Amino acid sequence: MFRRLFGNRRGATAIEYGLIAALVAVAAIAAMKGLGNQLGNSYRGTAAKISAAGA
Repeated sequence: MFRRLFGNRRGATAIEYGLIAALVAVAAIAAMKGLGNQLGNSYRGTAAKISAAGA
């Protein structure tokens, strides 16, 4: 019985691929969040300079 239980590894690969995909998604979300913050700061700085030049 144990041999049959531990010998079946068909679902293990699917689970591993799912975990890798989840890790890649978390890394992508973190990178996008960081890039979004930097982009927002850049836009705010540019808007402040344009406002100061026009005033």
